[in-house]
Amino acid sequence: MLYDLLDRKGATLLYQPKRVQEQVAARQPRQQWVNWIGLAVLVGVAYFLAARLSLLLLTKPDGVAVFWPASGVAAGAMIALGSRARLPVAVGAAVATIVANLMGDRTLLSAVVFALCNAGEALLTGWLIQRYFGANFGLDRLSHVLGLVTAAVVATAVSGIGGTAGFLYFHNSTAPILATWQHWFASDALGILTIAPLIIELASATREPPPRTELVEGTLGLTALVCISAFVIFLPQGHWGIVIPIAALFPLLLWLAARCRPIFAAAAAFIIAITLVCMTTFSIGYFGDSSLSVDQRIMGAQASILAISLCALVLASLFAERRQHEAALFEGQARLQEALAAGGVMAFEWNARTNGSNRSDNAAQILGLVPDKSFSAAEFLERVHPDDRPDFKARIHAVSPEKPSYRKTFRFRCPDGREIWLEESSIAEFDPTGRLVGLKGLTVEITERKQSDERQGLLIAELDHRVKNLLARVAVISSYTRLGSSSVDEFVQVLDRRIHSMAAAHSLLSQNRWNGVNLADLVDSQLAPYATAANMTIGGPDVTLGPTVTQAVAMALHELVTNAVKYGALSSPNGHVSVKWNRQLADGASTRVKIEWRENGGPPVVTPAKSGYGMSLIREMIPHELGGAVDLAFVTEGVCCEIDVPLEQR
Repeated sequence: MLYDLLDRKGATLLYQPKRVQEQVAARQPRQQWVNWIGLAVLVGVAYFLAARLSLLLLTKPDGVAVFWPASGVAAGAMIALGSRARLPVAVGAAVATIVANLMGDRTLLSAVVFALCNAGEALLTGWLIQRYFGANFGLDRLSHVLGLVTAAVVATAVSGIGGTAGFLYFHNSTAPILATWQHWFASDALGILTIAPLIIELASATREPPPRTELVEGTLGLTALVCISAFVIFLPQGHWGIVIPIAALFPLLLWLAARCRPIFAAAAAFIIAITLVCMTTFSIGYFGDSSLSVDQRIMGAQASILAISLCALVLASLFAERRQHEAALFEGQARLQEALAAGGVMAFEWNARTNGSNRSDNAAQILGLVPDKSFSAAEFLERVHPDDRPDFKARIHAVSPEKPSYRKTFRFRCPDGREIWLEESSIAEFDPTGRLVGLKGLTVEITERKQSDERQGLLIAELDHRVKNLLARVAVISSYTRLGSSSVDEFVQVLDRRIHSMAAAHSLLSQNRWNGVNLADLVDSQLAPYATAANMTIGGPDVTLGPTVTQAVAMALHELVTNAVKYGALSSPNGHVSVKWNRQLADGASTRVKIEWRENGGPPVVTPAKSGYGMSLIREMIPHELGGAVDLAFVTEGVCCEIDVPLEQR
């Protein structure tokens, strides 16, 4: 557009130095005036040439042009360039009208009146289109074609009133007023309907150029149309002068409207209109039949131009709308297929009468089928797991008009060997007699969901088992603690420490999602309340204990720590405890860990006469629950305990 250069220059002001910005801002109004003048001159020249051509084709006795393409030039430029072009287009049309009329037999006053009417006609047409259809107007919709026709009728009817007054008062026309108005209205309306669409679509093509193949096809069609139109001009008068043009031109017009954008149909209508005007003006062919009056020939030519133009524009808009709808439908289907594929969902239809079925494009990928190969309902049913097939059939046979839908979860054996879970939701269709017509619905792959449910079930069962064991262990500890306590306060303190020890081990397991606990972390957590750098030595390789081993070892360590604090090395400032471990292979396959607890520097150790619950727990729990071994010795230098346990497979 002529205003694009101005817009681009204005946009660069933000990025220029201040002085340069001031210089550009000072030149901006001047550049705008240059653009306006250039556009006015361009429109004026085109309008003048079209007007001079029209003034050569005058009717008698009123002197109104048979065909006024100049009106289409002004209206088309006004619509294509938008509201910013109103002033230069109107000025160019008015000046060109005055010059063209003065070069003919018109007076200055009549030329000025006609100039005002023509400029006002273009302004009114452009305003109506802008008001009701907005900017970037195109003829790719039927509503836009009808809007252009309506705007042309209204604008030319109004301008015809002023033009008729100009002929009556300033041109000394002797023709009836109504006839003058009709000729003005018809010639200007035809000019808008034949020329304006071509200019409008040219502007649309600059915004969105047609593909190369369409451009070649449309050019070939227009070339063929020009050749046939030239041939039609020289056809003899009579019956063949009517039949041949219709038989030859209409298929080409239909082809261009159906296959190409509206610009080619508009160009075709323009070519045919020029051909008809030339035939009427120069008395060639059917419209030059001397047996018909001039009015009859003009009326026939104008009616033919109107019919062909409307037919071409309406057909082009309808086909353009259809292409747009097809493109939108195709895009919507593509998005739907992508959404179905992303969600693992398949759409299906089953025809009960033909036993044929159709599934969405992603069915082949989900079900492991061969792409582009038909898959009947019977073949689908054969691949349903044998244990699920009877109930699946029963659900289908059980549908009725009262209960037309069903939902079924089943296993499906894919051709590639996989077994997947599907969930099918369907609704049945019935004819008026209640007979099943077909099914349609959705099938969702839920293999991951099923596996997740199974894992969740196993986790819940495992959790239930562990909670029961934990509660049972707490109950046993509570019972034995009560038996070994001399008072309620002692019972509460000892039980509280033991439960805290179990809670610490449970916390480590929870942090690692019950996948196991590092032995070093477990020893640290059990000895943390009493251990310092001076009284404790801990070391060994990286070993991970399973959940069951973790809980048992934690309880054993707690009892050893408690005994060391009360009677052993941790009860003396000079006492020291060493906890070391190493990994061992047993039987050449299973892995075991040997933990060594050794105290020294504490009070002399005396073997207790009676073994309490803590010592019994250390000696009995490890062998009983884990199949391990415990060697607990009360030597004089300090308690020594060796714990040998197998590592659970995680």
